Amino acid sequence: MKVSIIGATGYTGAELLRLLGGHPEADIRYITSESSAGKSIAEVYPHLQAVQEAKLVSMEALDEVAADSDVLFIALPHGHAMAVGKRLEKTDVKIIDLGADYRFKDTAIYEAWYKVPHTHKDAKAVYGLTEWYREDIRGAKIVGNAGCYTTASIMALAPLVKKGLVELDSLVVDAKSGVSGAGRSLSLNSHFGEMYENLKAYNVGGHRHTPEIEQALGGLAKTSLVLSFTPHLIPMARGILSTCYARLKNGVEAAAVDAAYEEAYAQEYFVRLLGRGGYPATKAVRGSNFCDLGWHVDLRTRRVVALSAIDNLVKGAAGQAVQNMNVLFNLPEKTGLELSPVYP
Repeated sequence: MKVSIIGATGYTGAELLRLLGGHPEADIRYITSESSAGKSIAEVYPHLQAVQEAKLVSMEALDEVAADSDVLFIALPHGHAMAVGKRLEKTDVKIIDLGADYRFKDTAIYEAWYKVPHTHKDAKAVYGLTEWYREDIRGAKIVGNAGCYTTASIMALAPLVKKGLVELDSLVVDAKSGVSGAGRSLSLNSHFGEMYENLKAYNVGGHRHTPEIEQALGGLAKTSLVLSFTPHLIPMARGILSTCYARLKNGVEAAAVDAAYEEAYAQEYFVRLLGRGGYPATKAVRGSNFCDLGWHVDLRTRRVVALSAIDNLVKGAAGQAVQNMNVLFNLPEKTGLELSPVYP
């Protein structure tokens, strides 16, 4: 497959190059960057010098890039991918957007939360959380890759919601992410002096991943729902730990919770079930496409606490994008992604 990346010099673009460099069916054709056009990727990321020798080019060559690509990854901030998708909608190239532009069925929700007009409202896009939308992804033109917080949180709560085991008005997500999730641009919030020995919440009640989680879980429940989501930054580069709370419906016992997770994920290669009483840890998934899940049933409070750990740059972004590419092109899903976590 001929593969190109639009926006290859952000953290997600660099991670895509690392993964695709080891993919036996991927031929990397073009990598673009507006800020580093003309440079080699090794000048920006020395660790990638053995992966890609071609120089970075500008997006001005988009038509040429698309004509010589089977699949185009877009690793740009929100608001940019829809212009690319609209321009290329009559071409044969498949598009996987790692931003938010194609994640929402209702573009009005996107506009309300992201504060920009959606200019490709009629796009034939599907949501790219592979384990739950695999059949939609097959043969799609555009895939809106799921977000990082959303992947961790939906994976934790989806079995409970789908099986109707929990009260939908009781869902609470408390998630913590490494600073790479904020991107490579300079920011006071991710400055070393601000983050060292520090832990802080941000965007309480207003994080843009909130409606994405609600959309996916509401779809599984076949009704709209509202939940509370609080993100936190922690002083590490990679990883997300999502701790999710829900109140069990009357009569639901721990065995039903166990069965829901087994039914949902027992055959999923990238989901590792730690079982009831399990404690996922970010270091156990670092550098890999795995999602580790554990859950606890608190009969005293009638709550289930579901925990998930992912690498935000892999399963939460680039790894899931490659997983989606494999589905699009009918390849074994784990092709190029059979990476053991990096530990310690």
